Amino acid sequence: MVNDDMPNRIITGALIIKPNIKRFTKTGVVFDDDTSEEDIDVVVFATGYRFDFPFIDESVMKVENNQVSLYMNVFPPSLDPPTLSIIGLVQPLGAIMPISEMQSRWATRVFKGVEKLPSQGVMLSNIRMKQMIMSYRYYKSPRHTIQVDYVPYMDELAQQFGVRPNFKSLLLSDPALAVRCYFGPCTPYQYRLMGPGAWKGAKEAIATQWDRIEHPTKTRAVSRAKSGGIPRFLKLLILFILIVAVLIKLF
Repeated sequence: MVNDDMPNRIITGALIIKPNIKRFTKTGVVFDDDTSEEDIDVVVFATGYRFDFPFIDESVMKVENNQVSLYMNVFPPSLDPPTLSIIGLVQPLGAIMPISEMQSRWATRVFKGVEKLPSQGVMLSNIRMKQMIMSYRYYKSPRHTIQVDYVPYMDELAQQFGVRPNFKSLLLSDPALAVRCYFGPCTPYQYRLMGPGAWKGAKEAIATQWDRIEHPTKTRAVSRAKSGGIPRFLKLLILFILIVAVLIKLF
């Protein structure tokens, strides 16, 4: 976990980045660059953690070297019918809570029987493919066994039960909303626009999300500059080019 406040602490000098520890002394540490710090109170070893499920039979799910075979990081492929899902067992490059919510939405629909999982063979093939991709991208270690990329993984989960935004239809029905979704931040509101669990307030939430992001930073009023910046016609030209590029990609 990396706190958003860490860069600010580094900039102000409140947090100092040091190289690896070379050795410990009686009251301090010596680093690889031979600098040292004395009178150290606490050393925190941020080595990660090991996950296990001793309460689940190994015939259902077995953890080996911090690696477990789950379809889409959620379902054990050996269970038929699927009566178990694992929520949140991912290490995303992004937020984990929206991912856990998406996994839960999908799992409940599978349990209710309104969504079906593919055959065991298809699920195992998908698991092997994901593991192979992981081996190409990361070095083999217990640290990199459940990595996912936020946007692709959210889209893949959403596609399982029909809540992934359809940008083609969205561009035709509401171009402004399509542009905000495609070029703006990928917030969970997008997955409430259509399909099961659609929310009427999703469109407005997307339109005003930047206001909520910027609001905490506006502690004092600042007058806007009357000149400078990008001319309006140039902004419109850039927007037009971007829309054309999206249309070419989609169609």
